[in-house]
Amino acid sequence: MEDQLAELKSFCSEVFVGTEGGITYYLLKEFQFKEGCSPNKTDLLLCPSARDGYPSRLFFADRITSSKQQNWHASTFRILDRNWFVYSWKLEKSHARLTSLLSAHLGAL
Repeated sequence: MEDQLAELKSFCSEVFVGTEGGITYYLLKEFQFKEGCSPNKTDLLLCPSARDGYPSRLFFADRITSSKQQNWHASTFRILDRNWFVYSWKLEKSHARLTSLLSAHLGAL
């Protein structure tokens, strides 16, 4: 797992691991988005486990706008003592690595 955490750290300033309700989350601090996203930097919370009817989720500290339209949920989610935004994006296949899962979720942007 340390190698996967190191891979995640290549995308952001810091990575923290937290658990809530038996689910492990990966907090990616100051993630830098591709050009055309606004804001271009925010915190992300990766949930590689099933929750809310999705096989995995990616939560955002801010709503991100891009050239693609996302279906943002109207309400925020409270996880690890923070409020998070999330859009509806269901992945059809599983991903063995956290970086692959992260990239698949970011495909909606």
